[in-house]
Amino acid sequence: MNLVYNSEHFTVVAYPAWQGFELVDKENGRMLFLHGAEASCFRAAIDGIPEATRDVETIDAFLDDYCAGTAQPIVLH
Repeated sequence: MNLVYNSEHFTVVAYPAWQGFELVDKENGRMLFLHGAEASCFRAAIDGIPEATRDVETIDAFLDDYCAGTAQPIVLH
């Protein structure tokens, strides 16, 4: 498990052994786990953000769009 990104609104954790990423939306209490081909597409999309525009606002907006409609609520038992 490797912390890839952490901001006030999002955390991204990589799981190399599972070839996956966990996206946690702290503000909206939701998460999304991507693995296999989905994880590869996510990585390619992140790598496609030009270095000059990679700031917290841009990455958070990207992650918000990426999680929209697919992320599941985080439920504590």
